[in-house]
Amino acid sequence: MESIKNIAIQVLALTDPKPCKCGGDHQVCLNCRVCRANEEDKLATDFNHLAQYIDHTILKPEATQEAVSSLCQEADYYLTKSVCVNPAYVKFAHDHLSQVLTCSVVGFPLSNSVTETIISETSQAIKDGAKEIDMVIKVNWLKDKEYADILTEITEISQTCENNGAILKVIFENCLLTQEEIIIAALLAKKAGAEFIKTSTGFNKSGASTEDVALMRRVVGPKLGVKAAGGIRDRQTALAMLKAGANRIGASATVAILKDEYED
Repeated sequence: MESIKNIAIQVLALTDPKPCKCGGDHQVCLNCRVCRANEEDKLATDFNHLAQYIDHTILKPEATQEAVSSLCQEADYYLTKSVCVNPAYVKFAHDHLSQVLTCSVVGFPLSNSVTETIISETSQAIKDGAKEIDMVIKVNWLKDKEYADILTEITEISQTCENNGAILKVIFENCLLTQEEIIIAALLAKKAGAEFIKTSTGFNKSGASTEDVALMRRVVGPKLGVKAAGGIRDRQTALAMLKAGANRIGASATVAILKDEYED
């Protein structure tokens, strides 16, 4: 595999690379839509209180209102960072939370909708109360090397979020990608102005790995968020993801992850 720097130069057609102000092993300026050079590092530092890094999640199609209500109660009790629900449950979750943010997925889990549909879905989720949006990158576009289209789509959704007081996370579905494709996806998401990059939907053949998390962190540097999701069911795995470079965890097994912390 080529160096991250060379991949960045080729993919983004940079003819006069300069050092990137906000870090990353690509070592070139991506001319990002949002430069975060002056922001604090987005690295996990408190490994004793994991709830602050967790998006407490329920995305199964069979999830009932009762299940979402229980999720919200658990999130408020443990003070997780957010709850993450499907778009149809955003307003319900928002109305049932008192201390925790609401997050919604869009274009989920396959991202087979046209960009305008995903933007509309994003706008409605934010209107219903979502402060964080997790969108899925179009894996087929990545395989077809349609990098300009990917950049445009992420940029438009990122701007929609920014204009309405929300933040954007971009889901890669790493189990379907090569290392080089993960690097390219991270470069494009960073350039487009996303606040986070995310490993997985949790609905494919495998979820997060520490190796992928470490690679994603290397590419984007310390100023962007990295979310690990999929298959994280215990405290040991969650800690491993944070120590590899994640600063957010997507998990439906939040209570099991936090059980030992609250019993200590």
